[in-house]
Amino acid sequence: MSGLDARLVVRRGTFDLDLELTAEPGEVVALLGPNGAGKSTALRALAGLVPPSGGHMRLDGRDLGALPPERRGIGMVFQDYLLFPHLSALENVAFGPRSQGTRKREARARAAEWLDRVGLADRASARPRALSGGQAQRVALARALAVRPGLLLLDEPLSALDAHTRLEIRAALRRHLAGFEGAAVLVTHDPLDAMVLADRLVVVEHGRLVQQGAPAEVARRPRTDYVARLVGLNLYRGEAVTGAGAGAAAGHVAVAEGELELDVAERIGGAVFLAFAPSSVALYRSRPDGSPRNLWQATVESVERHGDRVRVRLDGPLPASADVTPGAVAELGLGEGSTVWAAVKATQIHVYPA
Repeated sequence: MSGLDARLVVRRGTFDLDLELTAEPGEVVALLGPNGAGKSTALRALAGLVPPSGGHMRLDGRDLGALPPERRGIGMVFQDYLLFPHLSALENVAFGPRSQGTRKREARARAAEWLDRVGLADRASARPRALSGGQAQRVALARALAVRPGLLLLDEPLSALDAHTRLEIRAALRRHLAGFEGAAVLVTHDPLDAMVLADRLVVVEHGRLVQQGAPAEVARRPRTDYVARLVGLNLYRGEAVTGAGAGAAAGHVAVAEGELELDVAERIGGAVFLAFAPSSVALYRSRPDGSPRNLWQATVESVERHGDRVRVRLDGPLPASADVTPGAVAELGLGEGSTVWAAVKATQIHVYPA
């Protein structure tokens, strides 16, 4: 198989990683997961910086297991860049080709070409301490690509940047990844980085794969609470049944968490996930007239600013998050411990097989 074909098994004390990971040439795969899930361990195992306990690692059909890091054909961009402080930007980029046996003149010429590609030709003689965070990140990327890797590994490459620089460098990184012919694996905590940069998401929890797919598919159909929080959805497990309960007229009812029955518009049966956006939840101070089918009483757990909206977290038979305007907070008198009525329309609930 061309590209990356790996099963990464690492056991260290109580930590246990067992992850099958593939990436085709030209594909960018983002590894997502909570802290301690095993994302960086997987990356470092691929790079040869963490010894595996089993499994296999093949890149373009070559077995990487017995090869030292410098002979694996892998480029890596670390979270903190790890540029050599005593070398200029040019010499930092030339270091990779030189370690592969390339002659000094050719290595410098290749480094100069890559610095030009990342827009830093005029900073070739600068030492790392004279570079901004964004410039250092671009030098690190140029250094990784100068070795002409078959696999590019990026470990939280944007996390050390301020918001404005992050936006600029994310766009530049996307352009470079689009032109990269090898496979790339990106580790990030930021869902926006993953959605913008990756062709496929691989979600890891407790050292195991829990979900993978195209970014739009994962965002639309989360399968764990972590993924739901990541993409900003309320998520529940339930059992879909037909022709019973308050939703008989609609034909389908999903019983969420055994506490509440919700009408849904989609025709499906059996074990399901239910997901809806916080913006789909309407809040009322008193029981609304007409009594919408999907209605329940809840207690306000917290009220927090969330961008230009306010995120209200609700406790009750169906714990949920609701997004409202600052004006609605004042009008409804929302505060911790307040009692409200919450409602969501059947057409705004997405249901899919569990």
